[in-house]
Amino acid sequence: MKKYIPRIFNIAVISTLAVSPLLWKSNWLNSWGILLLFLCLIFICMKPGCYMDILHSRRLRTCQNGVELIYLFLSSCVLAGGFWLATFAGWTLPQVKAEADWRLWLGAAAVLILVEAVVFWSGILRIYLSSAQIGIKWRLIGIVCGMIPVVHLIVLGRLVKLAAREVQFENEKIVLDENRAADQVCATKYPILMVHGVFFRDFRYLNYWGRIPAELEKNGTVIYYGNHQSAASVADSGAEIAARIKAVLQETGSEKVNIIAHSKGGLDSRYAISRLGMAPYVASLTTINTPHRGCEFADYLLNLIPEKQKNAVAAAYNATLKKLGDDNPDFLAAVGDLTASACRKLNEELPDPEGVYIQSTGSCLKHASGGRFPLNLTNRFVHLFDGENDGLVGEASFRWGEAYTYLTAPGHRGISHGDMIDLNRENIEGFDVREFYVNLVKGLKEKGF
Repeated sequence: MKKYIPRIFNIAVISTLAVSPLLWKSNWLNSWGILLLFLCLIFICMKPGCYMDILHSRRLRTCQNGVELIYLFLSSCVLAGGFWLATFAGWTLPQVKAEADWRLWLGAAAVLILVEAVVFWSGILRIYLSSAQIGIKWRLIGIVCGMIPVVHLIVLGRLVKLAAREVQFENEKIVLDENRAADQVCATKYPILMVHGVFFRDFRYLNYWGRIPAELEKNGTVIYYGNHQSAASVADSGAEIAARIKAVLQETGSEKVNIIAHSKGGLDSRYAISRLGMAPYVASLTTINTPHRGCEFADYLLNLIPEKQKNAVAAAYNATLKKLGDDNPDFLAAVGDLTASACRKLNEELPDPEGVYIQSTGSCLKHASGGRFPLNLTNRFVHLFDGENDGLVGEASFRWGEAYTYLTAPGHRGISHGDMIDLNRENIEGFDVREFYVNLVKGLKEKGF
């Protein structure tokens, strides 16, 4: 109960100040009282207070203060607005209605609007500047809908809900990491090599794997990246991965690496292991949403699209990615190797070698509306060819190796191809992608890898 006393006090201060002209007119407040209330308002906007036990991040404290101010804004609006209208009707302060002229009512309305505006903007700016989960979409929706009656309250409620959930979730995450820091649960015997999928690169300031690597490193993981081209044939990408494995071993002095590979990166890694002699240097391979049996819809599209259009798209992509650092990108070779027909041939040529532990993971995007662009558009189309899928790859294509995990989340959303690498840095209800990887690497450690 103690934690609610400051909140009740803050609501009382703001509500009283919002109706202060009426109270002053009825001799319930004097000028010094109003001045004191204004000073309290300034203090409340600066330090509205946090009502969680401990917040372990300045950003989270800022976000929680913003949420608290919006709660205060909504509560005081209801109380002050109701009191103001009741007084105007002569129910609460009838002498004010009888004696006051229009200038008092105009002044009272101006003070009400001013006070509530100060509280609102103090809160919403904190949320906009500190929250990561409301994202660009909800920021824009908030701006566009801000002046639409009723709708703006619905949107405001959504923004506050997202921010409040973020504070609680991220704070619990910090506490969890602090409590297990000494255990180094992800300190594997061999370093982790993270291999990206097609059409992306490993950039220094834009991590393909989102918040995952930082979470793993907090728990003891030593991480390296594939640093291969964004688009190339499986054979060419596999050669780059093989060279990268050798470089990591030379740099670390380790005997082997653990590979975690997403999407096409799983095929590239299998090629390096089975065809290019890397098996003695790889302790484990974990594939994430890899199309081991290809994508039927890719066969359909490549056969449907005229050669001229395919070549035009490929030329534009290859030219752009050369400027971004690829030496020799090959769009059509990369796409071609993801077809079901190409993967059937590849699987015949790549038997799994002895001595490498191989496991796989896949996920399901339950409804198109649950995914972010463009996976929300491709989900239903892919379903026509590959059945249940993650927005790009069908469930039947994921399974490979000794162990297989199929993931989904409660509700209608599911988990997309991009969600599995934290592409949108989104906290998905019922699925903590960072903790999934912590448990995955922890499992490798427990197996002696």
